Amino acid sequence: MGRNSENYVLTEGMEWEELGGGVSRKILGWDNQIMMVQVKFEKGAEGSPHQHFHTQATYCVSGKFEFVIDGKKQIVKGGDGVYIEPNLLHSAVCLEEGMLIDTFSPVREDFLDGSGVSYFGNK
Repeated sequence: MGRNSENYVLTEGMEWEELGGGVSRKILGWDNQIMMVQVKFEKGAEGSPHQHFHTQATYCVSGKFEFVIDGKKQIVKGGDGVYIEPNLLHSAVCLEEGMLIDTFSPVREDFLDGSGVSYFGNK
């Protein structure tokens, strides 16, 4: 992939990138400062506890998730938002099948090179 995405990233016909453990994603747009990712979760799938230097803002499109950020638990459902400061330990468990839109700043280089999948698994 180049240093930035195309201006329009159309998802029709785009393959889901399978991350394992009931989680898959589509990278929707990026440059060196920001990235947006659509993430699909099956019930019971989880993002294991992890941290990164990126700022993260997440929109819950559908489903229900239990997030833990810096030791604090919160149930999040469709229409809710989540903000995660850089370097805070966080995780999520999918309680009802759903979809998240994650945004990161700066770009998640590990997603582009394929190394940023190790924190997904099944509960």
